[in-house]
Amino acid sequence: MFLNCYEAGLAFVERLHAKPKVAARATRSPQDPRRVKIVATACHAPPNVETSVELAPKVGRSEDWILSRTGIRARRIADEPVEVLAARAARAALASGPAPDLILNASTTARQLIPDTSVFIQEQLGFEGIPSFSIHATCLSFLVALNTAASLVVSGAYRRVLVVSAELGSKARNPREPESAALLGDGAAAAIVEATPEDEASELLGWRMTTWPKGAELSELPGGGMRRHPNDPATRPEDNLFTMKGPKLFKMARQRVADLVGDLLDQCGLRIEEIDLVVPHQASGPALEALPKLGFPPERIVNIIADYGNCIAASIPMALAHADQAGRLRRGDRVLLLGTGAGLSIAGALLRW
Repeated sequence: MFLNCYEAGLAFVERLHAKPKVAARATRSPQDPRRVKIVATACHAPPNVETSVELAPKVGRSEDWILSRTGIRARRIADEPVEVLAARAARAALASGPAPDLILNASTTARQLIPDTSVFIQEQLGFEGIPSFSIHATCLSFLVALNTAASLVVSGAYRRVLVVSAELGSKARNPREPESAALLGDGAAAAIVEATPEDEASELLGWRMTTWPKGAELSELPGGGMRRHPNDPATRPEDNLFTMKGPKLFKMARQRVADLVGDLLDQCGLRIEEIDLVVPHQASGPALEALPKLGFPPERIVNIIADYGNCIAASIPMALAHADQAGRLRRGDRVLLLGTGAGLSIAGALLRW
């Protein structure tokens, strides 16, 4: 859901290029920078590809209509449970080292309400006794889990944390909302977080998150909880489908996203030209095309939306894994992870890779 920032304005862009200063509103963690390192990344894309040509009749729109509004040519559709997708990505990330001592499931689509999906991910991985739980912040789940993992590792509570995101967004498509239905795809990704060795420089430079409850009803799936309980006669089948008021979200998010980026850079004492790579939530083609208006060069923005669609919480780690596999991440690079989620929430994490 990283949304449109067209009206951020020249003053904001000048601020990003100006000499950095500590923002008056900065909420720097007393631990930052935190000496943690992402030691491995991996992603899994289901083999079944659904093109926009194939999707068009399902949502009652043409391929050109879908492409113009979403920028998506294809997305993946899974025929496996969400915990199986998660385990596939997790195994690939874990292949380079020992078992984790903590598992964080950072996803939106759950296997069921109780017990937690992380339990079933651990079962699929063949582990026993490892503490595991979920962090759910919709599209920001991976970022929030990464921040949580960093604090836990720095505290000494855990040494090797598996953060995994897996989404079955296609299951929640609402055919009455063709644009949002055309966005969603399935996928999974994982990352391993450890403490940075003494002779290396990797660290979490800074973290910021804001939440604006006035946006709660602008992007939601109202079913699945007590508000729309299955036994309530007022509950409808469509309550379990995703709904979004896109234009209102654009209006609410655009300046808030710009402000958060500026505050995060100020907090870390950096200018926009010092950011080597931006890994945003893969919300839509138009959303990603808006990022250069904040001052980020297009060639520094990871964009995989055309081939995978919007994979909700898995989209940021999938994009990160693609960048890693393509050799776009070098140790010492400054990498900005950025996105928005339902709520409305906005978050950014700045890493020294």
